[in-house]
Amino acid sequence: MRNFIAIHLLVGLAVVALVLPATKASALEADLFATDLLTAIVPLTGLAVAHFTDDDEGEKQWWRNTLENQVVTTTLRVGFNETSWGERPNGSDYSFPSGHVATVTSGAAFLDRRYGWKWGVPGYLASAYVAYVRVDDDKHRWRDAIAGAVVAYGVAWLTVTPEHATSLAPIIGPKFLGLRWQRSF
Repeated sequence: MRNFIAIHLLVGLAVVALVLPATKASALEADLFATDLLTAIVPLTGLAVAHFTDDDEGEKQWWRNTLENQVVTTTLRVGFNETSWGERPNGSDYSFPSGHVATVTSGAAFLDRRYGWKWGVPGYLASAYVAYVRVDDDKHRWRDAIAGAVVAYGVAWLTVTPEHATSLAPIIGPKFLGLRWQRSF
């Protein structure tokens, strides 16, 4: 039942993300508005799925992933702001890495790592769309978008484990060699 609710929540959020930009005056403003929505919707979908599936560990990992991604991205943006990489193509500051792309990719990577590719692929498609629009509108260069995605994926790789993780590890003792198999349910 909770999966049913989570799936309908995701579909509803996607519909909102696609319909609301149509109310804007120009196509460019609509695209930027859609990227702003997706930047919030994709990560919040990860939290919603964790919540509605009673995945307490997933909720903790979502918070850890999201907060660490924001800290790393913000630190890099502040650090690079005084260099030539900090200037956006439109002349404003804080270009490298892209915060929008890092945030949306953080949500996509969480969904992928925790719940599998069926949740991850739509998130990654949203991330690619956000990156394209941000570059097309001269908010960022491709290096900014790619760096934001790499940072977010790397943080997720370190902070998120699959929901049903299986691991096989060697065990070496003073008088034995062996393997340990572990599966979380």
